[in-house]
Amino acid sequence: MPEILEFTARALVFLLGVGIVFAVISAAVRTFVLPRSAFDPLTSLVFRAVYLIFRMRANTRKTYEELDSTMALFAPIALLILPVVWVVLIILGYTLMFWSAFSLALYDSFSLAGSSLLTLGFTKSEGVLSLVFEFSAAIFGLTMVALLIAYLPTMYSAFSQREVMVTLLETRAGSPPSAQEMILRAYRIGGLEAMDGVWHEWEQWFAEIDESHTSLIALVFFRSPDPHRSWVTAAGTVLDAAAILISAVSRETPPTARLMIRAGYVALRHVADYFAIDYNPAPQPSDPISISQDEFNDMLDQLATRGVPLKPDRDQAWRDFSGWRVNYDRPLLALAALTMAPYAPWVSDRSIPVAFRRTQRAGLLGRLGRTAPRKR
Repeated sequence: MPEILEFTARALVFLLGVGIVFAVISAAVRTFVLPRSAFDPLTSLVFRAVYLIFRMRANTRKTYEELDSTMALFAPIALLILPVVWVVLIILGYTLMFWSAFSLALYDSFSLAGSSLLTLGFTKSEGVLSLVFEFSAAIFGLTMVALLIAYLPTMYSAFSQREVMVTLLETRAGSPPSAQEMILRAYRIGGLEAMDGVWHEWEQWFAEIDESHTSLIALVFFRSPDPHRSWVTAAGTVLDAAAILISAVSRETPPTARLMIRAGYVALRHVADYFAIDYNPAPQPSDPISISQDEFNDMLDQLATRGVPLKPDRDQAWRDFSGWRVNYDRPLLALAALTMAPYAPWVSDRSIPVAFRRTQRAGLLGRLGRTAPRKR
């Protein structure tokens, strides 16, 4: 009877070790290999734990620049911690397997597992089956290193492609970027026709965001080199600029603007889906949005004073704008809050913590000689 209980206990421990190893393999495949968005609980747990630590540190910072400097380290450090956690878990899994299958002491099992996985070779056992386990551990260890080496260049290449358009937006929309400034600058340099060629470029940019930021999810948290730039605020600025032109400006807008908006809100929704962000997938044009009609009319007044031709029916323009904005309003603001995006009108100004919102309004907008948008 005691022999049966011992055999059962060792069998259960062996299965637990196998389960741990396969859980790590599954996490590595979903995170590094699978070319699509796939939620993995182990990877998510590591990122959430590191994120909470950084978020607590960021909440103690007094300026947005300090917050940005702190959060800039989050994604790189989380990526470095992830394979370390995986290696530790694989060592634990093989320790349990060696202990249960070969009746080794716990210390000897741990030493053998670590030596095999890290290919150190200072410990070895006898027997064909034991060698098979040692070789498999060594293969997994080398595979983890190879995956990480191949993963980082791919991620930084996608990051570089993303940041080119984010940086170029400063010339078109100012810093912090705003849809109003984007339209005014285009109007000043030769008419609104100058914007017609922009929408196709941003449609492609959103398609790349959809592909890269759902398969390489850490990219969502990679911050721009300039603390006052963000891929989230850039996305919101361009989407709002196109929506304003379509709904309120008295000129024919090319179909590419509408296609770009659709590409934009589809990409933002797909990224939001990974983080289980709640939004209405089929919103109605009359559904409420985070921007008030007063804010919209104030913006139109400023465009009109600079000579931009507007449609006469302001109420219809508001309904049309709201009908576009409602498609991306919730995912945009949620991602701005999640990534702690810098201040930008109609995007992060209604999602970031109040303390930093005031700091950025007083600092950035005061330096640029602008007036902060009125809160809803």
